[in-house]
Amino acid sequence: AVYQRYMGWYDAHPANLDVLPPQDVAGRYVALMGGPGATLAAAESAYEAGDYRWAAELLKHAVYAAPDDAVARERLAQTFEQLGYQAEAASWRNAYLTGALELRVGPPEHGVTRDILLDMLQHTPVERFLEAMAAALNGPAAADEDLRINLVFRDLGTSYVLWIENAVLHHRQAPPDPAADATLTLSHDFFLRMMTGSAGPLALLTSDQTAIDGSRIALARFFRLLEPAPGDFAIVTP
Repeated sequence: AVYQRYMGWYDAHPANLDVLPPQDVAGRYVALMGGPGATLAAAESAYEAGDYRWAAELLKHAVYAAPDDAVARERLAQTFEQLGYQAEAASWRNAYLTGALELRVGPPEHGVTRDILLDMLQHTPVERFLEAMAAALNGPAAADEDLRINLVFRDLGTSYVLWIENAVLHHRQAPPDPAADATLTLSHDFFLRMMTGSAGPLALLTSDQTAIDGSRIALARFFRLLEPAPGDFAIVTP
């Protein structure tokens, strides 16, 4: 909430309601400043003067406008290092140094997998996972879908009804809906394996920890609509 200003992404300035994409903005700023050479020269002057925040602002545009400019990338990495060394908060330092690392070696090849957090996830309420599933729904692909699935936890003694409507995944804790397309009965342990990616579609169909009633095709369609976001995205480069 602190980083989102307690208001979400919008800071109340109308110019920030529908801003141009970062690469488009960068190209225009660099052109306005006289081109890549002039931008880099101004950034160098700011860096030498210890004005690292301004150097980072200038070099951010330089790198977005010309991602292959090795000089601009290295100078921005050095600027982030200086900001990181000065940062008192570990979270700020880590962000700066992560940016510097990406500029030098690229974004991570693999994102952090949930299975390394399995012990913590054991104590995470099921509702949090269902909310994550809703965020992972492929909206365009689900636009014409009307699916209803019962999720029954045999060891927890609880059940949930999940349904897709208007390309949004909803859920509520409730007894199984007799009108659902399919009912998936499973253990909490197997559910966690599904959520961490260690149990795939084949395990879902063959495990002795699961039972499926109703349409297996509908259940397969439901899970195919879920596309968890990868964790290997870039943060300071296009």
